[in-house]
Amino acid sequence: MKKQHSYYAKPSDIEKKWYAIDATDLILGRLATEVASIVRGKHKPSYTPSVDVGDFVVIYNAEKVAVTGNKRTDKMYYRHSGYPGGLKEASFQQLINKKPEDVIMKAVKGMLPHNRLGRQLLKKVKVYAGESHPHAAQNPEVLTINAKETK
Repeated sequence: MKKQHSYYAKPSDIEKKWYAIDATDLILGRLATEVASIVRGKHKPSYTPSVDVGDFVVIYNAEKVAVTGNKRTDKMYYRHSGYPGGLKEASFQQLINKKPEDVIMKAVKGMLPHNRLGRQLLKKVKVYAGESHPHAAQNPEVLTINAKETK
């Protein structure tokens, strides 16, 4: 009886695509889960957990991303300077006004593996505050995500 082996994707066999997503009125968490899944490669039959088989994602209009409930004022982002008493905090509204790209990057980063592979995958996410992005040469396929709030 012949033994069957599992398929293991090799980096040379992987074909990477580019996707563009308009974040206008999309819910932050739902957008982040879809992006994390695409970057990870879970939508492909060749998915291998320990190999980067995912695609590149360009997200534009990051400043127009939506959140539900009172998160616009209540959701807090923390960072530390490394000095005693150096805890800094910013609400979602403050961060979206100052650095709208960071809001989406932090959400996607939290949904990727917290290891070397996760750091490598995060580099495949490109977020831009406005309508324009410098990745037109890659011909990104426009992806529509059903991440709008349902009432």
